[in-house]
Amino acid sequence: MDPLVDATWLARQLGDGLWRRVETTATIGSTNAELATRARAGAPSGCVLVADHQSRGRGRFSRVWEAPPGRSVALSVLLRPPAAAPRRWLWLPPVAGLAVADGLRAAAGVDARLKWPNDVLIDGRKVCGILAERVEGTPPAAVIGMGINTLLAENELPVPTATSLALAGATATTAEVVRDVLGALAGWYRRWADGDDLREAYTAHCDTVGRRVRVVVSETEAVEGEAVGVDVDGQLLVRAGGVLRSFAAGDVWHLR
Repeated sequence: MDPLVDATWLARQLGDGLWRRVETTATIGSTNAELATRARAGAPSGCVLVADHQSRGRGRFSRVWEAPPGRSVALSVLLRPPAAAPRRWLWLPPVAGLAVADGLRAAAGVDARLKWPNDVLIDGRKVCGILAERVEGTPPAAVIGMGINTLLAENELPVPTATSLALAGATATTAEVVRDVLGALAGWYRRWADGDDLREAYTAHCDTVGRRVRVVVSETEAVEGEAVGVDVDGQLLVRAGGVLRSFAAGDVWHLR
């Protein structure tokens, strides 16, 4: 079966900018795992891999993620960022989130918002998850994966708190969504690579900032407080018990 997104069409739409090698497939184990393997073998920056279906898709903390074939899209990119302080790499999931939010607005006309650090929401329900991984090498590579629920019906959702573009009333094709997300990611990634301060832009897109939240750091540690912003490294700032704490990672729950 041919993939929903034609690689030649997509490469032509994206032009000769950041994305140099564009590949699409109907099914794969994991787009992130495949690009990580290629990164270790020396693949260049700018590789794109798009799949209609993943049989071994992964989320954060090695969670398994799978959707019915053709009802969502998985896209991963391989980038080799310029020399930067390791902590600046913490910005890569938020950068991808900004791109997905902008891309979904452009392609599908939906009001996509961000949940720190790696989810994209529509009306408070998750439409996309993001997984960024560092692959050591010379230079090191970043593999960023985005799984977007495109056509899932209500009875196909993995959890009740999820949604899809179709359920939000969008009629954009999968190809249009992928094109606009990758186009937006090229712009946001360049800003990050140039050292731009993205805190104001991220806060403007983020549903987490300004809310009372619970940050689950481990099985034995959770913190509740008000999310007041992100710092220069992209860490979430939470005021809890009069103390301002920063978090580089963690599961975040929006509290009522």
